[in-house]
Amino acid sequence: MPWTRQPDFKGVLALGVMLLNACVNPTQRAEDFAQRSGFHGQTAVGSRFRHVIYRNATPGGGGTLHVYIEGDGSPYRHRNVVAADPTPHDPLMLRLMALDRTPSVYLGRPCYLGLFADRGCAPLFWTVRRFGPEVLDSMESVLRAEIIRSGATTIELFGHSGGGTLALLLAQRVDAVSRVVTIGANLDIAAWCELHHYSPLAGSVNPAEVRTNRAGLEILHLVGEKDTNTPPFLVQAAARARGGEPVQVIADFDHNCCWQSVWPRILSSSP
Repeated sequence: MPWTRQPDFKGVLALGVMLLNACVNPTQRAEDFAQRSGFHGQTAVGSRFRHVIYRNATPGGGGTLHVYIEGDGSPYRHRNVVAADPTPHDPLMLRLMALDRTPSVYLGRPCYLGLFADRGCAPLFWTVRRFGPEVLDSMESVLRAEIIRSGATTIELFGHSGGGTLALLLAQRVDAVSRVVTIGANLDIAAWCELHHYSPLAGSVNPAEVRTNRAGLEILHLVGEKDTNTPPFLVQAAARARGGEPVQVIADFDHNCCWQSVWPRILSSSP
């Protein structure tokens, strides 16, 4: 863009802020937000991977524990170029957890949040095997440790996008989970890949093929009316196939916006 004789200094300043923000990597951005929110961070060891976790400052002592699981982030830089670090640029679930006054834990996915170079990490665990047994086993291990640490008797899982997929699958493994709320979740990975003309997620567990078999487990799927990643028709079809799980389509919302505005209401509807 050529300079004019009288440059727009406000525009130059805005551009400088954009460039400064671009220099902050996604992991640092998440850590900065967690610190500003008063969260306590730790690296936990699962069955195979390390996981970054954040806890809010609300005292526990039994009762209910809320667990937040982030979406897939950026597994690919471009359609056929795998990203070196899949950590999302917009940590939606961290932002939602900041609105929660219940004891809560942000359960980081393996190889995310700066751990991509860990021994055992490889791109397949944030691409085709992002919902693989190895990922589920390790996340389950950390989740169970957090349940013991908190003394909680009831667990509610909240997941965005692929985090919702993981939340559903983990709920089948951990009996203490009483409620799952997903946002724009990938409930049928085969149908999702077909819709977007992606290669199959070979080695991943498809929640469409894992029917809910736990009595008393409350499930709610939220999806934005304008979501083009996991559009309402895809979520609704998968929810019907899973036995008629309830779906709420939120007008004018998309895959990432504007879930903070309704999150307090979602939390208050908790049993």
